Amino acid sequence: MADTKQAISQDRKRTNILHNKELALIAYLVERMPRWVTSNMLTSLGLCGNLFVALAMLLGALYHDSTWLLLTPVGFAINWFGDSLDGRLAYYRNRPRKWFGFCLDIVVDWIGIVAIGLGYYAYVQPGWKLVGFIFVALYGGEMIISQLRYKVTDKYSIDSGLLGPTEVRIILASLFCLDYFVPGSIHWIGLGVSFVLLVAFVSDFFKLLDSANERDVALREEQQAKEN
Repeated sequence: MADTKQAISQDRKRTNILHNKELALIAYLVERMPRWVTSNMLTSLGLCGNLFVALAMLLGALYHDSTWLLLTPVGFAINWFGDSLDGRLAYYRNRPRKWFGFCLDIVVDWIGIVAIGLGYYAYVQPGWKLVGFIFVALYGGEMIISQLRYKVTDKYSIDSGLLGPTEVRIILASLFCLDYFVPGSIHWIGLGVSFVLLVAFVSDFFKLLDSANERDVALREEQQAKEN
């Protein structure tokens, strides 16, 4: 399994809390994936997981019944399975399409997040609908930061410190389910999650600017060396 772990993690740096256990589980799964399963199939499955979460929230809004939110962990689990294994399976089979997969993942992830944001918007009370918009905007901002970081540093990371997509899925699933047991909690916790995203976005943005400045200095010194 050690060789599998190395193969599936060669193109990115992970810093999230669950990294080690998650990597071991992904390695276990890709080794046992049927040959007829393709990376694109897994990407589609991941999107279906997010759409399932959105559908559960929309049904909860339609029927005014928070019981539907108890299904959201199923959708997040499906999304994790598809989204976490699609690219890793390609690397394990030594058939990666780095830039194709990179572009596809970003767009599909964005569609999924927008869908969940719309589900949240439909479910919550009118005075809290702005929180759903803020969440989508900030999550999208973090996605942009990760792409810019890749461009500037040539190192791809999908995590923000100790939090990565897996941790965010767990937090959101817990948030949605909690509203069944504590009605109205989704409003305040959603606001709290948005605040955390705001702090992460600001912090990551300034770190990105530092990295960009360092690269500019290095390029300037390189140019001066060539001229001399």
